[in-house]
Amino acid sequence: MLGDVSQNREHLDGRAGVSEIGGIIHAVDLRVELVPPSVSRQQLEELCGEIVRISDLVLRRAENAGEEIVAFNARTGHDYAVLDFAEYDGGRDLVEFALEAARPARPRIADVTTDELVEVVCRILAGGPESNYYLRLLGANVTHPRVSDLIFHPPAGLRDASAEQIVNEALKYRPVVL
Repeated sequence: MLGDVSQNREHLDGRAGVSEIGGIIHAVDLRVELVPPSVSRQQLEELCGEIVRISDLVLRRAENAGEEIVAFNARTGHDYAVLDFAEYDGGRDLVEFALEAARPARPRIADVTTDELVEVVCRILAGGPESNYYLRLLGANVTHPRVSDLIFHPPAGLRDASAEQIVNEALKYRPVVL
């Protein structure tokens, strides 16, 4: 038997496909389109090299640093700025930056279900190594402009909310058309 939920959650959080919804631990498999794409070692090494090179250009205030960032963004589909290269090691390591750059910036999935979004939020809350990807995935698939705030800086009514409550709140949001 699973025993105490908190003990088992601590043990299982690191495993792919394990989440807690409503205090019940269960395994949920996400479709291939929803899991972080794998990145080859070669691609990761190439991106690490580019990031270090561009970072050096930025720190030396080289004239071509901006052009190199534009080219990097064109290759990766991201919108990195000078600050991302100047201070990338302040909040993440080089490999994490390269891994992020190798994956889609806005992984939009046309037919994502509410249950799948709940599982995505569970994986974000678990804080595993792929949580940043899942946060981008969530942001790309709901219209709420600050969906990450619902998780990390929730309003009073959502403090200690379940993943399902967070998703329901995010899905309730309707943009104001001006």
